[in-house]
Amino acid sequence: MTVPVFEEYEPADDCGCPGCAQRRRTAAALPVRHGGHPAAHGARRALVLVTAAGVVLSCGAGQAAATAGRDALGGTVTDPQPVTPQGTVGPLNSGGSSGPPSVPDTAPRTTTRTEIINRAKKWVTAKVPYDMAAYWSDGYRQDCSGFVSMAWDLGSNEWTGSLATFGTKIARADLEPGDILLFHNLADPAVGSHVTVFGGWTDHTHSHYLAYEQTRPNARKATTPMAYWSNSSKYVAYRYKGIVSGASGSGSATAFPGAGKFGPGADNAYVTRLGQLLIAQGGKRFYAEGAGPRWSDADKRATQAFQLAQGWKGREADGVPGPGTWSLLVKGTGHRIPAAGPGGTTGGAAAYPGKSFFRPGQSNSHVERLGDRLVKKGYGTHYVTGPGPRWTEADRRNVQTFQRAQGWSGSAADGYPGPETWRRLFA
Repeated sequence: MTVPVFEEYEPADDCGCPGCAQRRRTAAALPVRHGGHPAAHGARRALVLVTAAGVVLSCGAGQAAATAGRDALGGTVTDPQPVTPQGTVGPLNSGGSSGPPSVPDTAPRTTTRTEIINRAKKWVTAKVPYDMAAYWSDGYRQDCSGFVSMAWDLGSNEWTGSLATFGTKIARADLEPGDILLFHNLADPAVGSHVTVFGGWTDHTHSHYLAYEQTRPNARKATTPMAYWSNSSKYVAYRYKGIVSGASGSGSATAFPGAGKFGPGADNAYVTRLGQLLIAQGGKRFYAEGAGPRWSDADKRATQAFQLAQGWKGREADGVPGPGTWSLLVKGTGHRIPAAGPGGTTGGAAAYPGKSFFRPGQSNSHVERLGDRLVKKGYGTHYVTGPGPRWTEADRRNVQTFQRAQGWSGSAADGYPGPETWRRLFA
């Protein structure tokens, strides 16, 4: 058998074969900055050993590149492993705002899907060059996360490690134009971390989509396999918290958006903002997982707590924000929600825990507390052995008696305590 002959040579910098591309990536030596932020990319030429056996290897790699590294529409050869180091989180530069970085817990700027895509298209049309140390005329950093910061109009330059806090995680099947696909490599953020803006599906099988992204050599849009050329399974879909419907966004969105944006079934950026404003006014204890776009019992209870703190009663404190509630919240005025005292009380009254605790089969301390309060108020006649932690028909009938004593009837006197029943019992 003939011994393979080894030949050593130095390939051109722009050689597009998979072997050279892989060598460039491994030779890039991308260290991680202090604090976990990616550092600058230092490129150098690689020496490639070519053998007779290597021909076989390159054939297999070439076939993979043909399926994973080529734009399905334009035929553009793409490096399947993005080399996209990023700068740190910071304010806008070069003509942008000089204020501090955005904080996700504050109300997000509102924008529409159309505006997000149009902003992305501006960079693509201008062929903004990739540069982690440079800033475009709009103040955003010219790397992949700066591109998304610009498209989402965040008002600050973020990186792949912080972008998720500005969005809500969604399923890939729910992706719509303006959402993003994000991979943040926790083990080594400088290797492979990348983010793209989803521009829409390009086929009925949803195997490819139109990606807007900032990558070398410049911003582009390209038909891309779901979710990306490499590390596809690790990309997570996110939707910006400030997405609203309509022709254009509303900037700070201080105007009351209308009662239709709140209540059961509502799912929009205004619900998220309401929760964030309520948390800022002392309502954090009502939210187990923070504010979100889908209306929940936590939003209603926190809103009602804020309304009650203003001294409002009845329909003015029904847990659904109106123009008055919204105005006080966005201006940061009005009385804050009182802090919860010992035993879950607020201002001397027990905080309403939610309707799910008062149903057949439930057993908890809230049921027993309710029963004790009914007895103290003189509405415990249906108890035979006294109130306990398990919800019974006696609890329901005693609650119903109390509700009817308030002049209520029908569904308002069904025997199951709601926020107003609870408030009156513990007033």
